Amino acid sequence: MGGCFSKPKPVELKIEVVLPEKERAKEELSASAKSSPRAYPGNGTARHFHSEERLTTAHPYPSAQDYLEAAVCHFKDLENGQMREVELGWGKVLLVKEAGEFHALGHKCPHYGAPLVKGVLSRGRVRCPWHGACFNISTGDLEDFPGLDSLPKFQVKVEKEKVYVRASKQALQLQRRTKVMTKCISPSLGHSGSTNVLIVGAGAAGLVCAETLRQEGFSDRIVLCTLDRHLPYDRPKLSKSLDAQPEQLTLRPKEFFRAYGIEVLTEAQVVTVDVKNKKAVFKDGFKLEYSKLLLAPGSSPKTLSCKGKEVENVFTIRTPEDANRVVRLARGRNAVVVGAGFLGMEVAAYLSEKAHSVSVVELEETPFRRFLGERVGRTLMKMFENYRVKFYMQTEVSELRAQEGKLKEVVLKSSKVVRADVCVVGIGAVPATGFLKQSGISLDNRGFIPVNKMMQTSVPGVFAAGDAVTFPLAWRNNRRVNIPHWQMAHAQGSSLAGRVAAQNMLAQEAEIGTVPYLWTAMFGKSLRYAGYGEGFDDVIIQGDLEELKFVAFYTKGDEVIAVASMNYDPIVSKVAEVLASGRAIRKREVELFMLHSKTGDMSWLTGKGS
Repeated sequence: MGGCFSKPKPVELKIEVVLPEKERAKEELSASAKSSPRAYPGNGTARHFHSEERLTTAHPYPSAQDYLEAAVCHFKDLENGQMREVELGWGKVLLVKEAGEFHALGHKCPHYGAPLVKGVLSRGRVRCPWHGACFNISTGDLEDFPGLDSLPKFQVKVEKEKVYVRASKQALQLQRRTKVMTKCISPSLGHSGSTNVLIVGAGAAGLVCAETLRQEGFSDRIVLCTLDRHLPYDRPKLSKSLDAQPEQLTLRPKEFFRAYGIEVLTEAQVVTVDVKNKKAVFKDGFKLEYSKLLLAPGSSPKTLSCKGKEVENVFTIRTPEDANRVVRLARGRNAVVVGAGFLGMEVAAYLSEKAHSVSVVELEETPFRRFLGERVGRTLMKMFENYRVKFYMQTEVSELRAQEGKLKEVVLKSSKVVRADVCVVGIGAVPATGFLKQSGISLDNRGFIPVNKMMQTSVPGVFAAGDAVTFPLAWRNNRRVNIPHWQMAHAQGSSLAGRVAAQNMLAQEAEIGTVPYLWTAMFGKSLRYAGYGEGFDDVIIQGDLEELKFVAFYTKGDEVIAVASMNYDPIVSKVAEVLASGRAIRKREVELFMLHSKTGDMSWLTGKGS
């Protein structure tokens, strides 16, 4: 398959390397005994590759005509802690003043294009107002996720009380920068049955782990294996845009993986892991030895267990093919969605414009009740009803009825019969860790993989990340959590965990420390959420729920543990940044916010707190 590598045939190679004790952990990955099947000669050069031109050859000595330089403002125009979007030629630049210094960066978040000038500036970084990605203002580097790319950083100088910015035309146009990465330079010694790093699962955690290793200078073999038939793709878009084609979702093009020697084994299922001999066994019998292992298998969607569960046209949205088929079957016909969580509600919102009818079946009283509370859930439910979505609450599916083998009706336990030509099931997921039960790697009683702050499992040299793990959440007193929403997995839970795992494979002693940040989009409206609100005992709401312009603070005792908002940017990013700094937000502070919010003043959040 284009862009993917076939499974290598094993050869035996033994090389003994003696290292000082201090260097062994770091150098274990670089032992030439684990060679890559492809050789990439190092040419001694390094450059930033951008999404549209990542792999093209650039002139090594760019001319002055490739750059723009101009005065963009007076040096007194910005106070410390302020940001401004300024024009530079045909492009725009984010100008930041912090601690008396000016910094110039790309003005759009590389993730989904959010205007960073509307974000939050704090502690030497700017946080995206939409999804919470954080960028270092001194380097432009991505420090917290989601996304993969960093911001371009431009030169700034102050002369005669004017601020000048110098930027390459190309960087102004692209507004993103992929970090410099090492290519795989191990000598090619034929196809090998061993690898330095094996990554099981090609979601966000797996891809970020592989990229981080290359960014940190690791140049030996990396194998990334996935059950999917596609290269790593943006899974959150599946339920928001069911029509999207695989090539529209791909996170990196196939040339990227070839250029950096990241091997992707598609439709490859690991069935057992032998940690004693450091070996993974695949379903087809293929065996692959490893030095370090990252487990990021993700989760498997729960399915219905009712009568008629085997009928055709009942789906869990797992792949682009699933999503595409649901849209084709639903167009002009009757769709039923089981489950009013994030996935179910996003699918219902998308199908409302395509299907003749959309019905949602849910066991709870309101959508999102355990996550967002009764009042917010009821408000969102009303929004859906305004778009002709019908709800059947506090009930379950008892039977799926077919006509000629294809779904025709959904029977509820309330005895209601709902017409249905297609059914989407979104009732949660379980960790896809069955293959680890006999491995010796510790699993909890729900099947999750417990890891420490360094993303290490109970077995040395084996790391885990993504939505199949539980990890200690530092700002909630190291409470062990799992965030079962893919956006969280892609953001702080998985991408950051993938990076931390890679750094610890290289003995850098990194620890995970972040605030969960989630989002969803329905009917063109976005809901943002930060924190971990499980067990909240009160919800303080400011704004107008009916107008879908509000912020909700979730508290437990006297402490704010989560916040959600619609049309109230950048309050969620602001709260996330405060919590990430280690400062607790007290319930009484929120009550004071009610007085300040009429003027949009959020200065109370920048105080030193209790």
